[in-house]
Amino acid sequence: MSGQVAGGMLSGPDAFGPEEFAAAAGVSRETLERFKKCLALLEDWNSRHNLVSRTSMPDVWRRHFWDSAQVAPLIPATARSLVDLGSGAGFPGLILAEMCPGLHVTLIEATAKKCRFLRAAAESLGLRSEIRHERIEDAPMRAYDVITARACAPLADLLAYTQRFWGPGSKAFLHKGQNLAVELTEARKSWRIESEQHASRSDPSGIILEIRELQRVGRKPNHP
Repeated sequence: MSGQVAGGMLSGPDAFGPEEFAAAAGVSRETLERFKKCLALLEDWNSRHNLVSRTSMPDVWRRHFWDSAQVAPLIPATARSLVDLGSGAGFPGLILAEMCPGLHVTLIEATAKKCRFLRAAAESLGLRSEIRHERIEDAPMRAYDVITARACAPLADLLAYTQRFWGPGSKAFLHKGQNLAVELTEARKSWRIESEQHASRSDPSGIILEIRELQRVGRKPNHP
């Protein structure tokens, strides 16, 4: 029987703590220690600000760290730049910046308090990620090798955001849930996409949608 122990973490057969995360994600002991410092910072800030759902914190290593880290093996080895849209508390952007040191990572977040946290968290991890306090639709258009987003917007809207940062050879990795089929049907009314669905390793109902080709479908002219 599972439950919670001091600190709010899960216990029992459902437990997924730092050691389970490290084994699943294949991170070094040094990286794990930096993530622990990041978590301590998140717990402190989250007690005063609504950065992530407090109900998710007892399972934070699975719900946030592992949910983010599972994207790392999907990123092409040739990728050099990544933009994370609506970064929130840094999932997945900061996690991927730590795990993929060859990437220049840009985090775009519209909420000032979350940007302040992102700067503090990046400093705690020793990262030089670029943190931009602005709305996604106001950010300068430029191409990135990789675009990520998690719990950001419905797919049709998310593809419009993604296109702002799309270039030749770009790929997007979008965290989606069990309603993906419905969202894809709606999105394909406006977009031509080539994609692959990766079953989430952290959430049985989750999917990582990999976008390989993205093009807006031209509207047919209306004839009288």
